[in-house]
Amino acid sequence: MALDMVTMAAIATILALLYYYVRNRYRYFLDKPYPHLKPTFLLGSSAPMMLRRRNMIQHIEALYYSHPDAKVIGAYDLLTPNVLLRDPDCVKQIGVKDFDYFTDHTPFLPNESDIGQSDNMFLNSLFMLRGQKWRDMRATLSPAFTGSKMRQMFELMSDSCQGMVEHLLKEAREDESKQAHEMKDIFSRFANDVIASIAFGIRVNSFADRENDFYTRGKKLLDFSSFWPTIRFMLFMMMPRVMLKLDIELMDKEMCRHFHAMILDNMKVREEKGIVRNDMINILMQVKRGALSHREDEPDVKDAGFATVHESAVGKKAITREWTEKELVAQCFLFFLAGFDTVSTALGFLMYELMRNREVQERLYEEIAEIDQRLDGKPLTYDAVQGMRYMDMVVSESLRLWPPAPMVDRYCNRDYTFDDGEGLRFKIEKGVTVMVPVAGLHSDPKYFPDPKRFDPERFSEENRHKINPGAYLPFGVGPRNCIGSRFALMEVKSIIYYLLKSFTFERCEQTQVPLRLKNSPVVLTAEKGIWIRFKPREVAK
Repeated sequence: MALDMVTMAAIATILALLYYYVRNRYRYFLDKPYPHLKPTFLLGSSAPMMLRRRNMIQHIEALYYSHPDAKVIGAYDLLTPNVLLRDPDCVKQIGVKDFDYFTDHTPFLPNESDIGQSDNMFLNSLFMLRGQKWRDMRATLSPAFTGSKMRQMFELMSDSCQGMVEHLLKEAREDESKQAHEMKDIFSRFANDVIASIAFGIRVNSFADRENDFYTRGKKLLDFSSFWPTIRFMLFMMMPRVMLKLDIELMDKEMCRHFHAMILDNMKVREEKGIVRNDMINILMQVKRGALSHREDEPDVKDAGFATVHESAVGKKAITREWTEKELVAQCFLFFLAGFDTVSTALGFLMYELMRNREVQERLYEEIAEIDQRLDGKPLTYDAVQGMRYMDMVVSESLRLWPPAPMVDRYCNRDYTFDDGEGLRFKIEKGVTVMVPVAGLHSDPKYFPDPKRFDPERFSEENRHKINPGAYLPFGVGPRNCIGSRFALMEVKSIIYYLLKSFTFERCEQTQVPLRLKNSPVVLTAEKGIWIRFKPREVAK
């Protein structure tokens, strides 16, 4: 009995200390000059999403609209206080003007030396690098994503597009029951083939060979929806140092080792045999030799479309730093991560909007038919893709409605005094994360009238000047924006060109309208998938 009393007293003490600790953590915003959301015990402001009551977009919009008259609001990510910016000028102030205070993404490990000692591929990627190391890597890789490099890669991209469309056409003609497709499935296969070719120098066709090794390994690597990968992700968020000490990767360790070996083997063979191919492996080999740099005559224009982000002075700096194989391989690995999931997700939502909005689909087809006629049987070119104005309007609007990164973060690396010049002034301490609710800004009628309507005319030549650049952020903000925006837009526009030239997009029995997203804190995906019928144009009546 005495032991029971001691045990109960110990438990009560622990619970009391926990309660006191959590309650103290939730006092952070009480003396701030801006409103904040009332936290749920342990789950903070994230409770509805963590408990799967809201999807990711709903959660971000709920945060954004919780205090509609505020420029800045406070919210808790579990126990961690975050500052949310809901004003475009504030976003530009922190993301661009005062970028030196907010250079990094929120680190898994605040101690930079821990990251430097880690062999974890994700932590060594451009996305997670910090400070000067990030600046140097950004400047090193930036020349790989210029318009001239995109032109060199375009032929490989086009081959993958044509391979996909040829297979789907053949299948649709032979068996009408095979005209219905789930978008995440087919565009994951397409993105896989593009990445295999352009990033790894491997030619695969994931439509003809549905279980090819590259696709099945990549799918397993990026599986965040099943039980154990989700648990591993959550543990990494809560105790990253312990996970790294245990030598546990954020993603499947065996798959990481496989891709690491594949890249190094490919580089070795090319060096030995003098093979040159316009792809990412060749770019990494140029980096290794110090032979990659910005061309002085490279035009600094938005030739890839309205959504393209500009490269800042950070990315144009000449760098002499030598990189290890581990660091170079991690960048190719990041290219795979971003290309496989982000592009396939964006394409799925775009196809959904084209299927729902038949008049937009027909107008886009007319532009595609005009370009095809102008090419007169010649292959599609990079310049022809960039010349499609309505295509750019459609893609830009889809990225507004379905932003690939619904929330963007910036980590305060030294104490900063925020001052909007209109009376709002407060301190952001080192170590605090500032969040930009992109999905909220994109859905705000103040910046986009009738925001839930799919309307490409917002991005026409006559209307685009009305768009506040601080409220449209499909590829992030400031010098730390998405380095691969040109590549992503080229990929999206190219495959839409080939698909719409050959098919009409229609509803089928499995199509869910309106589309509902899965209530997940990790992935942005449709509840029942996105099913669309691809009807070959030559048999359409």
